[in-house]
Amino acid sequence: MVNQRDDRPLTELLTGLVTDISGLFRKEIDLAKAEASENLNRAVGSIETLLIGLVFAIGAIGVLLTAVVHGLAAFLVAQGMTEPNADALSAAIVGAVVALLAWAMVSRGLSTLRDSSFKFDRTAASLRRDVDVVKERVQ
Repeated sequence: MVNQRDDRPLTELLTGLVTDISGLFRKEIDLAKAEASENLNRAVGSIETLLIGLVFAIGAIGVLLTAVVHGLAAFLVAQGMTEPNADALSAAIVGAVVALLAWAMVSRGLSTLRDSSFKFDRTAASLRRDVDVVKERVQ
């Protein structure tokens, strides 16, 4: 930057600098608020979709699991097991498999939420540029 002579008094230059810097930080705060709101809206949308999917999945899985339990119990009875034991064993097997699947899906959903970007990348980049400009003007 080329230094040009400025005949304004130092107090006026400092006042202008303070005004510019305070305006700049106000704009940065507004940018941070907008970015936070955007990230929050994205996270809320993801959670809503996850919950709606879970409600439908619970209903469908209940019906399908009942059919699997009855089918497995019928298979075990055909293999020579008594009906009460076949029912209990098939319910336990299906319950354990479903519990493992549920754990895997919930873990994946939580991992996705954790990976959601709550960083203020644009604000940080803008603040770095602002600091460089202020340093340049002060020199």
